[in-house]
Amino acid sequence: MKKNNLIFIGMPAVGKSTVGVVVAKRLGKNFIDTDLLIQEQEKKLLREIIAEVGEDGFLEIENQVNRDLETENAVISPGGSVVYCEEAMQHYKEIGTVVYLQASYQTIKRRIKSPKKRGVVLREGQTFQDLYNERVRLFERYADVTICEDGCQIEETIEKVLEEIEKMA
Repeated sequence: MKKNNLIFIGMPAVGKSTVGVVVAKRLGKNFIDTDLLIQEQEKKLLREIIAEVGEDGFLEIENQVNRDLETENAVISPGGSVVYCEEAMQHYKEIGTVVYLQASYQTIKRRIKSPKKRGVVLREGQTFQDLYNERVRLFERYADVTICEDGCQIEETIEKVLEEIEKMA
């Protein structure tokens, strides 16, 4: 039986945390930002962890923290790169409903002026567009529900999420 968690996935700047906090409040659920759990466990900021152990090392930590998260009645906001963590995503599919907050590349690019300042890690020679294209396929693969937020204000996205969740109840 699935536990009654909601897990938000999507690119940086889609509003996983912002939407997640409000949805959690409206549904009477706890809100968990797994980036904060990673920082708490490692006693370092995300960028410091990535600088120390590299992207692959960070993904190992991200996988472990997300995979080991045991909770019920929560809205969970993992980092955008969690979709590279197969064990974590399998765990999320088992403990809740995965909600993909989908936005076009143009929308994301408009919201994130500087991917580097936002903490988005790009591999050598990789563009932000490449990263977007790579992740979209993974988001689509894991999503139970997709909410398109192009042209939406944050409140509209929240309402769309709540409507979808209600349909599933």
